[in-house]
Amino acid sequence: MDVKEEDTSEESKKNHISYYRSLCKVISEIQEEKEQEGEPAIKNHLDKRIEAMEKDKKRIRDMFPDIKEEEWNGNTN
Repeated sequence: MDVKEEDTSEESKKNHISYYRSLCKVISEIQEEKEQEGEPAIKNHLDKRIEAMEKDKKRIRDMFPDIKEEEWNGNTN
């Protein structure tokens, strides 16, 4: 993965954490939708969306390995 210095700046870090948290929320919403869905093709589509978002979450975490689990989850004091 090619990470530029500006991608890991403090402002970028804050933006990526915010985006990471929004991905978590969207994944949760999609999982709820999937539970209500009966059509296999739609379930498969939702699974693919979740898979893509999980890869994006991993990419973001790999960019900022120094961030603790609590900060990713928004449990900082």
